Amino acid sequence: MKKYLTLLFAALLAGCAAAPDAAQNVLTVTGSYSLSYAREFTVDECAGGYNLLTIDGSRYLTVPAGAAVPEGLDADITVLQLPLQNIYLVSTSAMDPIIRIGGLDAVALSGTQAEGWYLPEARAAMHNGEIAYAGRYSTPDYETILSAGCDLALENTMIYHTPKVKEQLESCGIPVLVERSSYESDPLARMEWVKLYGILLDRQQQAEQLFDAAVQQIEPLAGQESTGKTAAFFSITSNNLATVRKGNDYVAKMIELAGGQYVFSDLTDDGNNLATVNISLEEFYAAAKDADVLFYNSTIEGELHTLGELVAKCPALADCKAVQNGQVYCTAQSLFQQSMELPELILDMHKVFASGGGDFTFLTQLQ
Repeated sequence: MKKYLTLLFAALLAGCAAAPDAAQNVLTVTGSYSLSYAREFTVDECAGGYNLLTIDGSRYLTVPAGAAVPEGLDADITVLQLPLQNIYLVSTSAMDPIIRIGGLDAVALSGTQAEGWYLPEARAAMHNGEIAYAGRYSTPDYETILSAGCDLALENTMIYHTPKVKEQLESCGIPVLVERSSYESDPLARMEWVKLYGILLDRQQQAEQLFDAAVQQIEPLAGQESTGKTAAFFSITSNNLATVRKGNDYVAKMIELAGGQYVFSDLTDDGNNLATVNISLEEFYAAAKDADVLFYNSTIEGELHTLGELVAKCPALADCKAVQNGQVYCTAQSLFQQSMELPELILDMHKVFASGGGDFTFLTQLQ
């Protein structure tokens, strides 16, 4: 009898544990996920392993695998049921952190064709048929996306130029998450978006370790005095304008971290959210002619290989101090996709400011 009662009691306890508790099916915020630098997203940690993400006013709830969607959610909250699979990845800056945390298997569709990827893992996955091209942000291949069983479209803010596309994806039952890492004004803040991808792909530990390692890379530069060297970061457009970064942009911050001073530090926000400004070549020459270093940004107009190619774009630059002293460097065109490698560029810049040369990862000295 005693044994029977014991078994009955155990069975009742097991039944109680399995039965859904109405109180537990309501979303309860328990704390805020710690972010050190990022300002363009927040994460509310919730009971039961749920996470409520907020990006520019849009909210997304990650629901753990096998868990129920909480009752009474606000209508504006987009539910993301984990694990996310067959992601349509349009934002190229998201690919590198996803690869680095081991989440590439979750991506099945790309908004960039194979030849457009500088990341070897992404290009190989497309050549091997593991990732299919599903159209650009403005012209997605809805049939391909739907047939793949897409759980999420990961876009950047370019999607706001074609709002009907976003609406169409959502009307097909595909959640659209618009990431805003490009709006961060600090390079470490941009890289901290890896933590968001860690949450989406249930790889938080890998994301946190990767980010901590990136911070440690440039930690030796913290507290060092400025070298006093000045620098411009620019490109020259096909219609004879110079594209420069604003003074509050993350590139200006990288130059500062590396021990330099950005010559356009006073160029501030002009009322739009763009990080760059187009100025005349005369304006650029006036500001940059005495700069110690010129960094040419290859991601817009392509790489340069010689000083002659630069001077051909703007003959007046031949008289610049940096050109005369051979202190002109071109960034690798792959850089804009390698979003987790910004510490390497900062260290490259530091070598330039500290010694005027060295072995570089993302810079080529023009001769």
